[in-house]
Amino acid sequence: MSSISLFKRVLRTLKNESKGRTPRRVNRWFKWLLPGLFVKRWLLLSASGVLLTSLGLAIWAKLTPIFYLIDLTAWVLERIATIIPSYVSGPVAIICGFVLIFWGQTRTVGSITEVLKPHGDKELIDVLMDHRRLNRGAKIVVVGGGTGLSTLLRGLKLYSANITAIVTVADDGGSSGRLRRENGVLPPGDIRNCLTALADQEKLLTELFQYRFKAGSGLVGHSFGNLFLTAMSDVTGDLEQAVAASSEVLAVRGRVLPATLSDVCLWAELADGRRIEGESNITEAKNVIKKIGCTPENPPALPAALKAIKEADYIIVGPGSLYTSIIPNLLVPEITDAIASRSIPSIYVCNIMTQPGETQGYTVADHIQAIDEACGGKQLFKAVLVQRKTPSAQSLINYAQVGSHPVFLDREATATLGRSVVLANVMDEDKDTNLVRHNPERLARVLLRWYSHT
Repeated sequence: MSSISLFKRVLRTLKNESKGRTPRRVNRWFKWLLPGLFVKRWLLLSASGVLLTSLGLAIWAKLTPIFYLIDLTAWVLERIATIIPSYVSGPVAIICGFVLIFWGQTRTVGSITEVLKPHGDKELIDVLMDHRRLNRGAKIVVVGGGTGLSTLLRGLKLYSANITAIVTVADDGGSSGRLRRENGVLPPGDIRNCLTALADQEKLLTELFQYRFKAGSGLVGHSFGNLFLTAMSDVTGDLEQAVAASSEVLAVRGRVLPATLSDVCLWAELADGRRIEGESNITEAKNVIKKIGCTPENPPALPAALKAIKEADYIIVGPGSLYTSIIPNLLVPEITDAIASRSIPSIYVCNIMTQPGETQGYTVADHIQAIDEACGGKQLFKAVLVQRKTPSAQSLINYAQVGSHPVFLDREATATLGRSVVLANVMDEDKDTNLVRHNPERLARVLLRWYSHT
């Protein structure tokens, strides 16, 4: 009974002294024993190696030194037992042993953490656990472009590192358009946005890659990220290799792939009979789009993009500008066929507001029908995610002034098109500018919840 009372006193003492940093240290060490980290098996393997090595040395030395060492140890323990009772000396020795093990391992892990993460604000075990969790996440393929796609990726990367973003390369406006015309490279703008969204140090890289030069001959208006990707394209040989190399440099969580490496130019036939060429010109034409296509017709898909679709567990289309960000990817027939051939959970994230020059007056069913027509009647997704809550009155007034309105959910027409509706509040509303955007974390959480229930 005295040994039990001794243990109780020790536990009480440890509990009283466990204020401050001690609980965190204990919790941190118990984390190392959680399943899935493959730590316990390697510790056991190391201990087995120590025992086997000791046994080998004993056999090699014909046990003589080991015999004397054991005999000396037994004599010492016997002398200690005569002075201090075994029910006291035993627990004290065990506690001292645990203290030495704990101290030594703490210093070891601390040294490793200091080397690997000298300025990190997370413990090494937390980094390992996050890494293991993210790499076990679902294989998600997201198809789109523009700010909508980068917003979604910013949320998805919190749940999985197995993300592949297939991005349009039809942009011909702004800095991307200038680089495309002057350097003959594929437009890097949408790819740049996706890379920064998936990067670990997102805030800093976003500021750096979005930085636009305000002076300098030929530099004015160019973003640093576009120039960086253009230079990487020249160094590596093409945009695919440039994006892969940039992803390693930026510690990107996932992959970003262009839908095609062909120099694609969008064209659109409008309701007034005009044919407009160029992605930026289509939106500026401010008319109803009746048909959209690209030159060259039927561009070949990037093989890596097709492989990602074939291996995907989940496919998400959108959000983004319907005719200039989403549909350009689907004008690559191999991309469309690959998605249509998969019988896995797939969903379309509909925009919250209509877009002047592209989707004015469009309902949810109109968005779906436009995608189906661009794909030759193939159905690429089984469900559509629609924002439930309407923006504030002030936001509605501001958007109405530029001809934009909330996308109306026409349930019957959507059901006729064979799609189920997922209603959720995934909207962020800026109180200063009254701009409406998708909330990255909320959107990703809703999408993954739907995936897990499908």
